[in-house]
Amino acid sequence: MNAIFNLMSRKETVSCTVEINNTFDQLGAHLRLDNGVVVHPGDEVLVHGAPVSIPYGESQSFQREATIRRAGPLERAWTRATGDLEMMELCEFSFTERALS
Repeated sequence: MNAIFNLMSRKETVSCTVEINNTFDQLGAHLRLDNGVVVHPGDEVLVHGAPVSIPYGESQSFQREATIRRAGPLERAWTRATGDLEMMELCEFSFTERALS
């Protein structure tokens, strides 16, 4: 089904900012698409450029180019319909052996 979705999609290239934090308080990477570009359900974003490594204790930003593969109407509807079910895969449940009174 992915091949069908690819036939109905379009691509666009945009500039973006990659912000990477590797400090005691924060560890993460964030992508901000420039010029107010919005990503919708089913869209895919591919950031171009060499991989980066940030030393511990630093935060850095990088300017990159990104290609957005826009989802077609069918793929967007499919993503919305199945998104909640896939979210349940991320949930972690815990059970205790003792009874609660």
